[in-house]
Amino acid sequence: MHLREITDDNRDAIRALRVRRDQKQFVASVSKSLKQAAQHPEANPWYRAVYIGDEPVGFVMLSWKPPAGPYKGRHFIWRLLIDKRHQRRGIGRETLTRIAALVRADGATELLTSYDPGDGEPWPFYQKFGFEPTGEIDDGEIVLRLVFPAQ
Repeated sequence: MHLREITDDNRDAIRALRVRRDQKQFVASVSKSLKQAAQHPEANPWYRAVYIGDEPVGFVMLSWKPPAGPYKGRHFIWRLLIDKRHQRRGIGRETLTRIAALVRADGATELLTSYDPGDGEPWPFYQKFGFEPTGEIDDGEIVLRLVFPAQ
């Protein structure tokens, strides 16, 4: 598994990635995510395609230490999407592991994300990884934190 920049050469293949029908309420499409990134440069969006070999299998987008706002100077997973054909193979977990390592290497002591609660929500996935609720709610979503142990 590796992360790759999204370019004109792979943009259409990345936009074609889809989650299962029952997951659509929890994660926006890649197209919508890229549009949000363009509309909110103040969030300092950082995004990559997730690949297995030469095949795109997912997408991840962070707000990378934005200069202002509620997550000022912090790393926040804004989107994590693994294509429905590639789920339940550990790719989401490996992507999170890779992102956590990048964020930690950037000097962070924590990694944040949020989810919209509901039947089939991604909370169990994040909980198994070690995320814990912060007690905050952001636009109806439950905010989670992964704290990195001191090095």
